Amino acid sequence: MKTQTYFNTGEGESIQPLDIGHRDYACLVSADTAFWALVKKDRLASALAGSPLLTEYRKKAKSFSDELDTLRFKLKPSAVYFNPTDRCNLNCSYCYIPAGLRKSGTHMSAPRLLKALGVLKNYFKADLSQGQRPQVIFHGAEPLLNKQAVFAAIDRYKKDFRFGIQTNGTLLDGDTLEFLTSRGISIGLSLDGHINSVADRLRRGWNGKGVSRKVVEVIGRLKGYHNYSVICTVTRENMSSQADIVEFFHHLEVPVCMLNPVRCTLPGGYRQKPPDEEAAKHYLDALDRAYELYQKSGRKLIVANFANVLVSILAPTARRLMCDISPCGAGRCFFAISSKGDMFPCSEFIGIKKFKGGNIFRDDIRAALKTSPFKSVSERRIEAIKPCLRCAIRHFCGAPCPAEAWAINGSLASRGAFCGFYEEQVRYAFRLIADNKEDAYLWDGWDKDTLTTFDFTRK
Repeated sequence: MKTQTYFNTGEGESIQPLDIGHRDYACLVSADTAFWALVKKDRLASALAGSPLLTEYRKKAKSFSDELDTLRFKLKPSAVYFNPTDRCNLNCSYCYIPAGLRKSGTHMSAPRLLKALGVLKNYFKADLSQGQRPQVIFHGAEPLLNKQAVFAAIDRYKKDFRFGIQTNGTLLDGDTLEFLTSRGISIGLSLDGHINSVADRLRRGWNGKGVSRKVVEVIGRLKGYHNYSVICTVTRENMSSQADIVEFFHHLEVPVCMLNPVRCTLPGGYRQKPPDEEAAKHYLDALDRAYELYQKSGRKLIVANFANVLVSILAPTARRLMCDISPCGAGRCFFAISSKGDMFPCSEFIGIKKFKGGNIFRDDIRAALKTSPFKSVSERRIEAIKPCLRCAIRHFCGAPCPAEAWAINGSLASRGAFCGFYEEQVRYAFRLIADNKEDAYLWDGWDKDTLTTFDFTRK
């Protein structure tokens, strides 16, 4: 009988020791509250035996638990991922949107897009604090295939929403860039390699031709514009190039990048999934390279998906992304709208009819958020997932992604695809903290609005 190997980091509900691979320090973690403390290895036994550290922790444990509970269950949606079209001019092999939709799907007309944003404006106005502007990210597929409608929407509602656009970059000509940058629109690009032969293996047009030259050209034109980022999707094809990709992005003066493991929500993505151990090794090498480049140049390249994990340890409520927590942000911090106006917990679920919760042109948004398709995602708890319920780092990971878990295992109450990968980056994050290097990996001012709620230092 074949035995399944799990990458657990501890069992039980109490404070657990965690080996972080550091020469001097180990970590004590409370899996229930996400509390942690770095302890000299030669003092670990005495710390576990009932030190002043644990006494002080127990006094504040309830407040830590309440803070985590608020983050997990009491936030309101403040963002929407909006697909203004089903179509895309690329046929990337790992895309989570079905090929039929990308090839011959529909555009949302400009009048309907404006109407949908009007509905969203009224919803957020009633639900968010005064002065808080919600975010709308035009996503895809390729939103610039429906540029006329998207640009009309941006100009009509620029005072009501913070807009962003996630694009493959191939349609970003001079006029388009001028429109977006002059209005301060957040721009997300995709590039999967540091050289064309790597980048073009997976991101190609329907004619089979790669598009990396165009994307690199666009990145060059965005130099000095700080409201953009570049996503590199990590697959079997490029996992060993991650350090070189980081160096290339740094050379291009990219301010923020993401090295995202490929989502496995469709067979094409799953076939490109790299093994956790290998992907983690090269990923950590890339983070090391980013630090070396910062030391030499004084200029940071923020690897945002790692920065989010690091912040989830240092200051849980300061995290910017909501993928690495349980429940994730889908259906509770954000939701997605398809080109037909259908509402889903997240863009990853678009194309899976089971997770459609309503239509923005016919149904009340609040009611949609309470439907079974939404609640099955927004109430997904890591405490109900084996083996995650025993894991010491479960609140720094969150067993992402629910769409991935559903696609791979047929159940939301299961892990996603990169358990071991998350474990290794959490250990790496603790090593950085032990060596006082964490600020080099985080955006400037990340702790501006944070408060210290527990400070126990013992020499």
